[in-house]
Amino acid sequence: MASKPGILTEWPWKPLGSYKHVLLAPWAMHSTYCFIGSRKSERDYAYFLIFPFLLLRMLHDQIWISLSRYRTAKRNNRIVDKTIEFDQVDRERNWDDQIVFNGLIFYIVRMLIPPSYSNLPFWRSDGVILTILMHMGPVEFLYYWFHRALHHHYLYSRYHSHHHSSIVTEPITSVIHPFAEHIVYFLLFAIPLVTTVVLKNASIASFAGYIIYVDFMNNMGHCNFEFIPMWLFTVFPPLKFLMYTPSYHSLHHTQFRTNYSLFMPIYDYINGTIDRSSDSVYEKSLKRSGEEEESADDVDVVHLTHLTTAESIYHLRIGFASLASKPHRYTYTLSQWYLQLLWPFTASCSVLVSWIYGRTFVSESNTLDKLKLQTWVVPRYIVQYNLPWRREAINSLIEEAILEADAKGVKVISLGLLNQGEELNRHGEIYLERHPNKLKIKVVDGSSLAAAVVVNSLPKATAHVLLRGTVTANKVANAVASSLCQMGIKVATLCKDDYEKLKLRIPVEAQHNLVLSTSYAAHKTKIWLVGDDLTGKEQARAPKGTIFIPYTQIPPRKLRKDCFYHSTPAMIIPPSLSNMHSCENWLGRRVMSAWRIAGIIHALEGWDLNECGQTMCDIHQVWHASLRHGFRPLFPVA
Repeated sequence: MASKPGILTEWPWKPLGSYKHVLLAPWAMHSTYCFIGSRKSERDYAYFLIFPFLLLRMLHDQIWISLSRYRTAKRNNRIVDKTIEFDQVDRERNWDDQIVFNGLIFYIVRMLIPPSYSNLPFWRSDGVILTILMHMGPVEFLYYWFHRALHHHYLYSRYHSHHHSSIVTEPITSVIHPFAEHIVYFLLFAIPLVTTVVLKNASIASFAGYIIYVDFMNNMGHCNFEFIPMWLFTVFPPLKFLMYTPSYHSLHHTQFRTNYSLFMPIYDYINGTIDRSSDSVYEKSLKRSGEEEESADDVDVVHLTHLTTAESIYHLRIGFASLASKPHRYTYTLSQWYLQLLWPFTASCSVLVSWIYGRTFVSESNTLDKLKLQTWVVPRYIVQYNLPWRREAINSLIEEAILEADAKGVKVISLGLLNQGEELNRHGEIYLERHPNKLKIKVVDGSSLAAAVVVNSLPKATAHVLLRGTVTANKVANAVASSLCQMGIKVATLCKDDYEKLKLRIPVEAQHNLVLSTSYAAHKTKIWLVGDDLTGKEQARAPKGTIFIPYTQIPPRKLRKDCFYHSTPAMIIPPSLSNMHSCENWLGRRVMSAWRIAGIIHALEGWDLNECGQTMCDIHQVWHASLRHGFRPLFPVA
């Protein structure tokens, strides 16, 4: 919001939240009814196509958002190297307000004007040419001077400072303005449209083409990566006066008092407000190719994760910004009704991703002091990891990612979620066996820090715990049981086979603290250490007030309202870890899984050790190392 909000700052439908789109429903249904119920010769295509066109604009904007976040995560041709945080994401959450506003205006105007003006043909050349001329003249000229007026301290503090709160822009930054500003912008962009309607040479092509042009140029100018090829300006030099570049407008957001033009820099050249560094910034950004940038930045740590459910693609940073900035829930909230409508599309995309996309991709980049971090995603889902016949193909993807990271000079790669497991790859050990003495990169499964987080999450004065789940096959569960027994805490298990196997891994002097319980009733402890396979029946047997503490990557279902559920092993990240504006799966903001943190700690400490297979770091050592580097526990330390 602006520093001193003026009148008409808030959008009228703000109280509706995500239900604001319902405002368009009556008009969309009426236009569809009229179109279907009319004879073919009497159908009003312009009225009927308004709603599909609004959906097309939303899709167009979302494509730009995803492309921009993907390119900046890879650092390809990035213009501004500063970071984006959650406050900017929250500020730009309602980027589709202007589309709803435009849609309402289109519908209202359509109802008011005579039919002779509203029944538009698909194409008229004179209308298209007139639209271009009206934009180059009145629209660009008036916008330039209006924009300069917005930078006067009175209007800037009340309105335009809201837009300039984003130094590092994203495509959706282009439409983040107070309501009053959008009213003026609509009137400006309506000049070519109204002119062609009055002169009766308007067409569906001129209307839709002009609006898509405005959307495209707006998104391009705020995308924060340069891609306009230099040869365009070499072949046609006057083009530099008629079309701006992303780096050109980015300078306006960093310098504030230059490059005011809408899309055509000619007005900045005429009025002497062109930034002198425009050409050099453009050339510098264009030269920053992906490979050069990665080599220059020297990515230190890669965290390898994967997709979880079909809709998890929307929760990635390159997906829906509003969803990525919140923890992923298994069930939809009422405000996420649109995800249910998207389910057929989601299911189709999940199939395409699984069968067509055959390699990992970069989803985000972060920085911790001088340490460069990236997250790579294996395009496979949990259900596929659970299929035995898919394991070899998944292992190949993971192996290729490790080899690629090693070739790029990455120091550490941490295996997240199900990318490490006993049945899949023996906690990453098979990759070292396949490439003995060849890998310089350190492979970390993060089990030691995960175990340390679980141990230090227990409430104070805990004397007994119940260990449930697939215990012996889980490296973290084994480490937790051994550590607790050595601390003098009684660890109970209900499975005799688990009891016998765990006993072999616990020092003799601490084995008496491992207890084999005969039933749930025989063990009344309210501290349960659980895996993701904890069933509803088992949860029902827990006494009221039980605390469920997961030791697995994936949390169990929360079925009891009278019990407490900890998150999966995770810690709060230090303030110096920047560019965090998305949540890691089901974890909260600025919270990171222990498996992901483990790779960072490994690199910070410079440990020359592959933590995979049955190899583990000392859990007390890795715990204190994480605290020393600024990571903080989610729960009070026992």
